[in-house]
Amino acid sequence: MTTIEATVGELSVRLLPDEPALGSAAARGAAEAIGAAVAANGSARVVIATGNSQYAFVEALAEEDIDWSVVTVFHMDEYIGIDDDHPASFQRWIRERIEQRFHPARVEYIGGRGDPQAEADRYEALLRSAPIDLVCMGIGENGHLAFNEPGAADFTDQRWARVITLTEESQRQQVGEGHFASMDVVPKTAISLTIPALLSAGRVQVCAPESRKAKAVHETLTAEISNACPATILRACGNAVLFLEPRSAELLDGVFDRAEV
Repeated sequence: MTTIEATVGELSVRLLPDEPALGSAAARGAAEAIGAAVAANGSARVVIATGNSQYAFVEALAEEDIDWSVVTVFHMDEYIGIDDDHPASFQRWIRERIEQRFHPARVEYIGGRGDPQAEADRYEALLRSAPIDLVCMGIGENGHLAFNEPGAADFTDQRWARVITLTEESQRQQVGEGHFASMDVVPKTAISLTIPALLSAGRVQVCAPESRKAKAVHETLTAEISNACPATILRACGNAVLFLEPRSAELLDGVFDRAEV
């Protein structure tokens, strides 16, 4: 199978032969975006998602020639009330898989302890202090982006970071992925980057592997653009690329008939 490409709305969609190929394609795109930012500005600012959907992408980043010494890394969300060494902490995910491996110039962490609103305000100020060059994210099983949940996501939010409440479906996803033992111990709230913050980047990359994401991917590309499925807003984002593989694209009959590379 070769790479197959399509455009849905303004969104570029690429179907790769398998998950490792998806990760490699996304890593090449990230390296290009970071390299362009460094060439233009001498540095780059990158937001990187955490979670199982990012594993292949992060592994492939190690194969790319990136000058991490001039890259500042942000992440997308953190649970309220957990420490940075908790097994499910997104701070820990970024620390172990990005900071300790690639040694970027700086990593800006969202803290899960203390006053959540004050932390959201602090992080928003950091995000707004200079342009974001690249956002690398996934799609939740219920179509969320970061923790912007169905029915609550605001496509015109004036905030760039806010306190949110997780839906039960998002909580179940965290249990299903093995991050928590049961629903009872999944935090109910988190600090999350908003949709406008995520889509402000010069380049937006979305990795969505695995069959459990197939329904959300189908809705992302076919449903009406609305916060019923927050990821549908990607179809209005001309600087975004969605990377899929056969399992996550299994419900997309006809979408990839337009072009093959």
